[in-house]
Amino acid sequence: MEIYPAIDLFEGKVVRLQKGDYDKMTVYNDDPIAQAATFEKEGVKNLHIVDLEGAKNGDAPNIGTIKKMLSKINLFTEIGGGIRNIETVKKYLDAGANRVILGTAAVKNDNFLKEAVSLFRDKIAVGIDLKDGMVAINGWTEKTDINGVDFCKKMENIGVETVICTDISKDGTLKGANVELYEKLSEINNVKIIASGGVSDIEDIKKLKKTGVSGVIIGKAYYVGQIHLKEALEAAK
Repeated sequence: MEIYPAIDLFEGKVVRLQKGDYDKMTVYNDDPIAQAATFEKEGVKNLHIVDLEGAKNGDAPNIGTIKKMLSKINLFTEIGGGIRNIETVKKYLDAGANRVILGTAAVKNDNFLKEAVSLFRDKIAVGIDLKDGMVAINGWTEKTDINGVDFCKKMENIGVETVICTDISKDGTLKGANVELYEKLSEINNVKIIASGGVSDIEDIKKLKKTGVSGVIIGKAYYVGQIHLKEALEAAK
């Protein structure tokens, strides 16, 4: 199981939101490039980046910072946040990202998703935010009537290989990961599930490993010192 430490970007800084609420934002580092380098030194192989301004507004305002960051590290990097057209996908891939995560656009626009998957194959992942088991969109502000498990099955049919699933009732709360949810999602055969939201300690990582998910994103628990990456990597082996 892979470990993905998270960098959430807002106005060029590393921040965390609580439960997707832009009014509950904490700045953890003014220098995302230094933060990414720290992750690499700690031995991780992967990095998860979200452009929170992009998630809200649908453009790529932090592309300069991201380009600089990726030129200085050698990590498998996935990036998401408001990616709603092929140009923005290309922009991030050209900046050095290994995989681009489509969120709201993948829920709302099947044609865009299918085009992106046919053009870029495994360089496309889909990120879904779940609130009470249902898909939420537009920077977590809008709950749909789409069931999360059904949505992941649909992704499998379209040919999406990786789905990043964030339980936003848990995200940024440090209240523990929603293990039952990830057990259900992991039963879908041809989709790799990356778990995100609420991971609070090493026990959570061990529990998630048992569910069969292919990766875990670690955010707030790292920044507040509840999880050390070396221990996380060990638990994920």
